[in-house]
Amino acid sequence: MNTRTLGGSGITVSAIGLGCMGMSQSYDPPVDRGDMITFIREAHEAGITFFDTAEVYGPFVNEELVGEALKPIRDEVVIATKFGFNYDEDGTPGWMNSRPDYIRERVEGSLRRLQVETIDLLYQHRVDPDVPIEEVAGAVKDLIAEGKVRAFGLSEAGPGTIRRAHAVQSVAAVQSEYSMWWREPETKIFPVLKELGIGLVPFSPLGKGFLTGAVNADTTFGNSDFRSTVPRFSPENLAANQALVDELGRIAAEIGATPAQLAIAWVLAQGAFIVPIPGTRSMSRLQENIGGAELQLYPDTLARLDEMVRSIDIQGERYSAYQQSRIDNQ
Repeated sequence: MNTRTLGGSGITVSAIGLGCMGMSQSYDPPVDRGDMITFIREAHEAGITFFDTAEVYGPFVNEELVGEALKPIRDEVVIATKFGFNYDEDGTPGWMNSRPDYIRERVEGSLRRLQVETIDLLYQHRVDPDVPIEEVAGAVKDLIAEGKVRAFGLSEAGPGTIRRAHAVQSVAAVQSEYSMWWREPETKIFPVLKELGIGLVPFSPLGKGFLTGAVNADTTFGNSDFRSTVPRFSPENLAANQALVDELGRIAAEIGATPAQLAIAWVLAQGAFIVPIPGTRSMSRLQENIGGAELQLYPDTLARLDEMVRSIDIQGERYSAYQQSRIDNQ
């Protein structure tokens, strides 16, 4: 597996990581915890060294899962987690909370659940409109000085927020959705990331499964599958967007790859500062994704792909109005 470095942090990781959210929530059907522990360890054996979780996944249980799975190989992996939400008495996530004292409280819980002394990469999960980002960055800076955190990250943050945070504590990486069917980061945050030497960690580089070719207008999603609430996954929008997958499949077949591999290779080709974290619960899919990380795109193929993504107008919002309200805080 090729490796890349997360911004100016000096943290070296596999060229793609593993997003672990779906092992505990958001996708049907549910999976066995023991199977996922085995799978995470097998992912490491296959070359993955970068694992992404968050306290809100579950909530809490995903950190526990990742911590138990990686404990025997802790020194060989990089673990990223996130803070940023309040929780009701029953543990249900509520609105955002990034007050400095609360960050410290949440980090202590994450350290315990992950069974680690230091969190390699700590993201603010969503920008909190009620807490100045300078205070957030300052709180994480203190945790870094104490050895409880190694590097600071932001998720779904805008360019102004990134600059202000970076002025207080160097930002190692920004996590945002980025793929062939969501390219907003190219104009919105790529320039500031390149200027400041910050890495990009794209989640959903496979379009939440759409770019694999396994989803079409006839696909149905269970009530516990969050895609059932996403406008982009309505039957009419899936049908309208099928042209992207059809063309992707044709190009992939010509070069002996799968659509998923081509989609991952395209993301990686957009810059050496990018480390995508496709999520999966299947070893066959993981091996396919690794193949995408090892796929070399020649200039003519890359030019065809670039023309393809420019010419196809993707239909449907990527989040519901409620979900989007948690992001629009720049």
